[in-house]
Amino acid sequence: MIESQQIAISEAFDAARAAQPRLPAIDISERLAISEGELQAARLGRDVWTLPLAPNELAAYLPQLGCVKALTRSRLAVLEQNGDYPELNGGPQTGLLLGPGGLDLRLLYSHWHWACLIRDTMPPLEGKETWRWSIQVFDRHGRAIHKCFALEDPLPRPWDELMAMGNRDSPAFTQLAPRLPRQLPDTPSLASEWSAMRDVHQFFTLLRRHQLERIEANTLMEGRFTRALPTNALETLLTQASQQALPLMLFVASPGCVQIRTGIVPPPQRARGWLNLFGDQFTLHIDDTAVNHIWQVSKPNRDGGVTSIEAFDSEGTLALQIYAERQEGQVERRDWRQLLSTLESCAEVA
Repeated sequence: MIESQQIAISEAFDAARAAQPRLPAIDISERLAISEGELQAARLGRDVWTLPLAPNELAAYLPQLGCVKALTRSRLAVLEQNGDYPELNGGPQTGLLLGPGGLDLRLLYSHWHWACLIRDTMPPLEGKETWRWSIQVFDRHGRAIHKCFALEDPLPRPWDELMAMGNRDSPAFTQLAPRLPRQLPDTPSLASEWSAMRDVHQFFTLLRRHQLERIEANTLMEGRFTRALPTNALETLLTQASQQALPLMLFVASPGCVQIRTGIVPPPQRARGWLNLFGDQFTLHIDDTAVNHIWQVSKPNRDGGVTSIEAFDSEGTLALQIYAERQEGQVERRDWRQLLSTLESCAEVA
């Protein structure tokens, strides 16, 4: 990034934050028609510092950061949770932060391109200037993979260690090419291979073997293992699950992170056109008016099969995935299947 661009972006950022101190960075980047990563990189040396750590090295710091707000977004959904990261497991390519009911994440390091430490000025508190510290990770296109915001004051010592190693090395981002629609491929063995699954994780291997996107597989298996639902099914599902106190697993995935919230959900509320769940330690925001497709998807396994609801955006990217809470080895909940049957009835009426 040349200096004149950096100055122009920084000035535009300052002006936007002066007018609206809590305006999210992604909103500012969209106004400037740049990626969020480019926006933050323009602030290098002032309020942003590059963290020169390998992805698994940075992830190893997460459990040491104290209480944080962890945030992961897809194009249409944002999941925010307060808590402490659990112990890190995994290897050099993937990280597992397994905390069902709390912070619960799957990290895909191959997508991690640039990590930075950010200091944002917040509105004065009792006349004193305050800062919000965060660690943010971006992919090679400047899309945010995961963010964590410090909630403790004073900051735990590992934050100081990260500050000490920060530098001004500038990342290089590439333009994201638009996803172009294609004709559905001929996959004569897909149904038999799908029915032969004994673990839901085999589904990813199935997609890779047939070089399929998730939404393509759903379309090919419609009437057998999948069913298209009306787009209002999402609000209906969340409302009924809340009324029945049916615990759900909410999956929101960025290119390099899957964040999961497990538990009973509050009643959905509308605000600024978005559908929202406001819980004590979490919030989910989804722009359901921009959801193009919703699928009910059944996958065989050793325990009698599991069923998910999957919402996709206009490009066919998964925005939100929902399961009923279930432990490995347990049969899927009967009340979840009963709820899904009501959605099927609504789809037939529609």
